[in-house]
Amino acid sequence: MIGKSPLSPLCQRGALFLPFQMGGQEGVPLKVCEIFTSIQGESTHAGMLCTFIRLSACNLRCSYCDTRYAYYEGFDLTEDDIVDRVRQAGIPLVEITGGEPLLQTGVYSLTTRLLEEGYRVLLETNGSMSIKELDKRTVVILDLKTPGSGMSDRMDLTNLEIIKHSDEIKFVLTGRDDYDWTKEMIRAHDLTDRCTVLLSPTFGALQPEDLAAWMIQDRIEVRLNLQLHKYIFGPERRGA
Repeated sequence: MIGKSPLSPLCQRGALFLPFQMGGQEGVPLKVCEIFTSIQGESTHAGMLCTFIRLSACNLRCSYCDTRYAYYEGFDLTEDDIVDRVRQAGIPLVEITGGEPLLQTGVYSLTTRLLEEGYRVLLETNGSMSIKELDKRTVVILDLKTPGSGMSDRMDLTNLEIIKHSDEIKFVLTGRDDYDWTKEMIRAHDLTDRCTVLLSPTFGALQPEDLAAWMIQDRIEVRLNLQLHKYIFGPERRGA
């Protein structure tokens, strides 16, 4: 029988059905979808070797989600188990992702543990949950959802008040409407002066050439963010 463990307030409000426990209490494992080493495909670290820790479960259902298998698939690993696997991989760059990693309260301890062991830790989060409790040494990649995702009304915009200069905000765009919305968000919150801003075309929906042309025309000071791993390994391959 699967026991209970602490859920985030979002889960406790009934916003999400989870068929398994969330890690956090001492001795309670985290639910992990997969751990693998590959080429980092996104962010300012694109092209570098990286070990990925993909935690299970997500509270959002984005229209373009490419990791739906992480909604429910997963296996239990303790923090020690996860750290051992990262050590075995032997790569100094680690990304914790999901799903939505902040749903599992054990992620905070895991992140600090990895940082204390000397790893550079990226944490990608979907923008719906507060990042304020994360270890400040963590590089947060905040995936701020655009209207085309169907989830833009679920964003916790207080995160924009505490974003660090070392963090990155990513906007995944499905078309011109998302681009125009994103430009207004960048302007309204002065984002380009506060952190790195990434614009990512939805793979197979928005052509990178079109997005690049809009950026050039508008002289917008952001970074074009392509999913490099999909161009290398193909869009359907897991663990890449």
